[in-house]
Amino acid sequence: MKKTFLLTFLLLLRLGLTAQNPDRFNPKDLTIVGTYYYPEHWDESQWERDLKQIKELGFDFVHYAEFAWAQLEPEEGVYDFAWLDKAVDIADKNGLKVIMCTSTATPPVWLVRQHPDVLIEHEDGTKMDHGARQHPSVSNNFYREYSMKMIEKLAQHYGNDKRIMGWQLDNEPRPAQDYGKDAQQRFRDYVKAKYQTIEAVNKAWGTAFWSQVYSGFSEINIPRLSQMFMNSHQILDYHRFTTDEMAGFLDEQAVLIRKYASPQQWITTNYIPEYSDGHLRKSNGLDFHSYTRYMVFGEDYGIGRKGYRLGPVERIAKANDFFRTIDEVYGVMELQPGQVNWGKINSQPLPGAIRLWLWHVFAGGSKFTCTYRYRQPIYGTELYHYGIVGPDGVTPTKSGLEYSRFIKEIAQLRKEYKGDTKNPDSYEKRRTAILYNHENAWEMQRNRQTTEWDTEKHIDKYYNALKNFGAPVDFIDERNDFSEYNVMIAPAYEMVDRELVLRWRNYVEQGGNLVLTSRTGHKSRNGQLFEAPFGEPIYSLIGAKIDFYDLLQPRTPDQIAFDGRKYDWTSWGEILVPEVNTETWATYEGDFYEGSPAIIFHRLGKGTVTYVGVDSQNEQMEKAVLKKLYGILNITLADLPEGLHIEYRDGFGIAVNYADKTYSLPLPANTKYVIGSKDIPTAGVSVWKK
Repeated sequence: MKKTFLLTFLLLLRLGLTAQNPDRFNPKDLTIVGTYYYPEHWDESQWERDLKQIKELGFDFVHYAEFAWAQLEPEEGVYDFAWLDKAVDIADKNGLKVIMCTSTATPPVWLVRQHPDVLIEHEDGTKMDHGARQHPSVSNNFYREYSMKMIEKLAQHYGNDKRIMGWQLDNEPRPAQDYGKDAQQRFRDYVKAKYQTIEAVNKAWGTAFWSQVYSGFSEINIPRLSQMFMNSHQILDYHRFTTDEMAGFLDEQAVLIRKYASPQQWITTNYIPEYSDGHLRKSNGLDFHSYTRYMVFGEDYGIGRKGYRLGPVERIAKANDFFRTIDEVYGVMELQPGQVNWGKINSQPLPGAIRLWLWHVFAGGSKFTCTYRYRQPIYGTELYHYGIVGPDGVTPTKSGLEYSRFIKEIAQLRKEYKGDTKNPDSYEKRRTAILYNHENAWEMQRNRQTTEWDTEKHIDKYYNALKNFGAPVDFIDERNDFSEYNVMIAPAYEMVDRELVLRWRNYVEQGGNLVLTSRTGHKSRNGQLFEAPFGEPIYSLIGAKIDFYDLLQPRTPDQIAFDGRKYDWTSWGEILVPEVNTETWATYEGDFYEGSPAIIFHRLGKGTVTYVGVDSQNEQMEKAVLKKLYGILNITLADLPEGLHIEYRDGFGIAVNYADKTYSLPLPANTKYVIGSKDIPTAGVSVWKK
């Protein structure tokens, strides 16, 4: 039953020929709202009551069967869809569409007991067990094959059902580290398929170091990630392997479903952005990508003394901007319904927070939002997890009422919608791309060189500045057309090749404005330094050489002098030697290389390259650099106060306020507000017509 890479290739080829148009949503709806419902959790006599109330609260759809494999296949080869058919019937009777989910995150106990090899094996040899979720391994051949049997039966049954609007694959899929027998062989097969010869592997992994040389593929094991000084190039390929394994598992599901699904049914899944690890852009079988987002779960993040009740201002915005640009269509499959049970400190969200989050999701362009879940459970792991209604199954929670309010407000907005309205020119002129590659983050986090370095926080310093400017942001990858953007930022883009550097150069010469930052261009795609001066591939692009880099002790920060102000730094600083025609924007202070350039500006062809060779302790320096660049480019910026976000979509402006104070929106006095007003309080929302 061993899967071959030829089969995977053929499947992916087929996906490329059969992928559907992802936009199945009526533009006039603007967005639709749904909720998870688990009929298998409740007495059948309550289904009619529950689904009727879901509709009365205003919801458009329900979500079924996410963890129901044991009910769908109670014993091997015996399938039972009668109960689910009844639940679909009742939903349809109440005017609710259905998202159908594959249940692969929770295989039934009979499968696990008969085939214990399907369980994930940890690095120490222990295995996961039945009783949780996401315990099977997608690298186990039997599990992959058997789960497809169940999915095919589900697709055969519901693929032509007009009441099913779409499919969610698995649950919060993420790469898993499995050290089982099948995973071991599949990793060897992956390496062999990628490199063809063992000599190529030895070169890519630098195995001459520490006598690591392999003489055959059978000698290769999955790297022990906890083992100190393990080969970092091998680990990089292992991360690539695990992401490809999950992406391939999702794509195989999509192949089967699309074989039976009507053209009106779409296929997606619910990624957690922080754990997606790059595989989400490899899942080519999906029609579009969706995400899960929880905002308040015990972190002390937010603005002001009780900011943790609203959560970080950029958390939804960044997910919107990341997922929207993959397929130009996205949804939010799980949005927090209120208090949760799994955080370190499960505080109540601030009154109005749930509505705020719903509007923030909408502001980014989402086609739908679904909340987990409708009914608060009365048994199981998530006892204290809020729902739209409480444990009595009838009484709406305060956050449930906020969902209902948002749904009514969207209905109000639909009356004002005009399909031909474009976003303001000033807003679109600020649109900026951030070029992102998860592999760079893997490599840098593995080789941080200082406890002060954090890749995501480094990127956020630029992202947060852009949102403060009121700029729409698109996270793109190397498959995108760079020329669509006037400004593109590639933060800490460590691993490059000559082709990418040439693309950057062509982009700039044709009028693009590129911002590169510290650690960019240091390594090859295998994570090796170039046999050249440090960072040499980007020298002609940035108009400078990199003399050396420095890393400071946290207790002794130095300063960057930039435009009359000084900014502290500790984590990473590159000492630059600019060419004659390259401008120096900022210099180092406080150490033996004082006066050396840290930030430079280089004109090339019709465009510009700004190189920020240092990572500051806060985002104010990065913000100042971008502000100066946009000034040179004559791009008008907003200067929004902390916590206030403004976005545009479908002819509407949307403002959300995460701050601990009321703000007055920077809009003309004659602005027509559909929701809210010019003064926007904490957790407030204002919506106006363009």
